Amino acid sequence: MAEEKVFYATGRRKTSTARVFLKPGSGKIEINGKTSDNYLSRPSSRATIEQPFQAISQNGKFDCYITVKGGGESGQAGAIRHGISRALTIFDEENRKALKKVGYLTRDSRMVERKKYGLHKARRKSQFSKR
Repeated sequence: MAEEKVFYATGRRKTSTARVFLKPGSGKIEINGKTSDNYLSRPSSRATIEQPFQAISQNGKFDCYITVKGGGESGQAGAIRHGISRALTIFDEENRKALKKVGYLTRDSRMVERKKYGLHKARRKSQFSKR
Protein backbone atom coordinates (compact mmCIF):
# COMPACT_ATOMS: atom_id res chain seq x y z
CA MET A 1 0.00 0.00 0.00
CA ALA A 2 1.45 3.37 -1.05
CA GLU A 3 1.67 5.85 1.80
CA GLU A 4 0.30 9.32 1.11
CA LYS A 5 2.72 12.23 1.25
CA VAL A 6 2.27 14.36 4.37
CA PHE A 7 3.45 17.98 4.45
CA TYR A 8 4.60 19.34 7.83
CA ALA A 9 5.18 22.91 9.00
CA THR A 10 5.30 24.84 12.25
CA GLY A 11 3.36 28.07 12.78
CA ARG A 12 3.79 30.58 15.60
CA ARG A 13 2.04 33.66 16.97
CA LYS A 14 2.52 35.34 20.35
CA THR A 15 3.18 32.41 22.72
CA SER A 16 1.32 29.80 20.62
CA THR A 17 3.01 27.11 18.55
CA ALA A 18 1.11 24.95 16.05
CA ARG A 19 2.42 21.79 14.39
CA VAL A 20 0.52 21.31 11.13
CA PHE A 21 0.36 18.07 9.13
CA LEU A 22 -1.33 18.47 5.71
CA LYS A 23 -2.30 15.78 3.23
CA PRO A 24 -4.59 15.83 0.21
CA GLY A 25 -8.10 14.84 1.26
CA SER A 26 -11.66 16.00 1.89
CA GLY A 27 -11.10 19.17 3.95
CA LYS A 28 -11.27 17.69 7.45
CA ILE A 29 -9.49 19.79 10.10
CA GLU A 30 -8.59 18.16 13.43
CA ILE A 31 -7.03 20.28 16.21
CA ASN A 32 -5.68 18.49 19.31
CA GLY A 33 -7.95 15.51 18.61
CA LYS A 34 -11.13 17.60 18.15
CA THR A 35 -12.83 19.02 15.08
CA SER A 36 -12.15 22.69 14.40
CA ASP A 37 -15.79 23.56 15.25
CA ASN A 38 -15.47 21.94 18.68
CA TYR A 39 -11.99 23.27 19.46
CA LEU A 40 -12.39 26.90 18.35
CA SER A 41 -15.43 28.59 19.90
CA ARG A 42 -15.38 31.85 17.92
CA PRO A 43 -16.51 31.95 14.27
CA SER A 44 -13.76 34.50 13.56
CA SER A 45 -11.12 32.00 14.72
CA ARG A 46 -12.60 29.29 12.49
CA ALA A 47 -12.58 31.73 9.55
CA THR A 48 -8.94 32.62 10.28
CA ILE A 49 -7.71 29.05 9.86
CA GLU A 50 -9.59 28.71 6.51
CA GLN A 51 -7.99 31.84 5.01
CA PRO A 52 -4.85 30.22 3.48
CA PHE A 53 -7.01 27.72 1.55
CA GLN A 54 -9.24 30.53 0.24
CA ALA A 55 -6.20 32.58 -0.81
CA ILE A 56 -5.06 29.80 -3.17
CA SER A 57 -8.61 28.55 -4.06
CA GLN A 58 -8.05 25.08 -2.54
CA ASN A 59 -10.98 24.95 -0.05
CA GLY A 60 -11.78 21.40 1.04
CA LYS A 61 -8.84 19.82 -0.80
CA PHE A 62 -6.62 19.06 2.23
CA ASP A 63 -7.01 17.18 5.50
CA CYS A 64 -5.24 18.85 8.43
CA TYR A 65 -4.04 17.27 11.65
CA ILE A 66 -2.88 19.99 14.03
CA THR A 67 -1.42 20.06 17.53
CA VAL A 68 -1.26 23.48 19.14
CA LYS A 69 0.08 24.63 22.51
CA GLY A 70 0.30 27.89 24.43
CA GLY A 71 -1.56 31.17 24.35
CA GLY A 72 -5.26 31.80 23.90
CA GLU A 73 -7.74 31.17 21.13
CA SER A 74 -6.75 34.13 18.97
CA GLY A 75 -3.03 33.38 19.20
CA GLN A 76 -3.61 29.70 18.48
CA ALA A 77 -5.76 30.49 15.44
CA GLY A 78 -3.01 32.79 14.10
CA ALA A 79 -0.38 30.11 14.71
CA ILE A 80 -2.51 27.53 12.87
CA ARG A 81 -2.97 29.91 9.92
CA HIS A 82 0.79 30.50 9.78
CA GLY A 83 1.50 26.75 9.91
CA ILE A 84 -1.06 25.90 7.23
CA SER A 85 0.37 28.60 4.96
CA ARG A 86 3.91 27.27 5.39
CA ALA A 87 2.77 23.68 4.74
CA LEU A 88 0.94 24.76 1.56
CA THR A 89 4.18 26.41 0.39
CA ILE A 90 6.04 23.14 0.96
CA PHE A 91 3.28 21.29 -0.94
CA ASP A 92 3.64 23.57 -3.97
CA GLU A 93 6.13 26.44 -4.25
CA GLU A 94 3.72 28.27 -6.61
CA ASN A 95 1.38 28.89 -3.63
CA ARG A 96 4.07 31.05 -2.02
CA LYS A 97 3.38 34.13 -4.15
CA ALA A 98 -0.35 34.29 -3.32
CA LEU A 99 0.17 33.55 0.39
CA LYS A 100 3.03 36.05 0.71
CA LYS A 101 0.95 38.76 -0.97
CA VAL A 102 -1.83 38.52 1.65
CA GLY A 103 0.71 38.26 4.49
CA TYR A 104 0.06 34.74 5.79
CA LEU A 105 3.72 33.67 5.67
CA THR A 106 4.83 36.44 8.02
CA ARG A 107 5.19 35.41 11.66
CA ASP A 108 3.34 37.87 13.92
CA SER A 109 6.00 38.31 16.60
CA ARG A 110 4.08 40.71 18.87
CA MET A 111 4.23 39.36 22.41
CA VAL A 112 3.37 40.70 25.84
CA GLU A 113 6.24 42.75 27.21
CA ARG A 114 7.73 41.43 30.44
CA LYS A 115 7.26 43.20 33.77
CA LYS A 116 10.36 45.08 34.97
CA TYR A 117 11.38 45.29 38.61
CA GLY A 118 10.59 48.60 40.30
CA LEU A 119 7.54 49.11 38.06
CA HIS A 120 3.90 48.12 38.53
CA LYS A 121 3.61 46.64 35.03
CA ALA A 122 5.91 46.54 32.00
CA ARG A 123 6.05 50.35 31.72
CA ARG A 124 3.69 51.66 34.45
CA LYS A 125 5.63 53.59 37.06
CA SER A 126 4.43 54.26 40.59
CA GLN A 127 2.08 57.22 40.99
CA PHE A 128 3.75 60.57 41.69
CA SER A 129 3.03 62.01 45.11
CA LYS A 130 3.61 65.72 45.65
CA ARG A 131 3.58 65.33 49.46
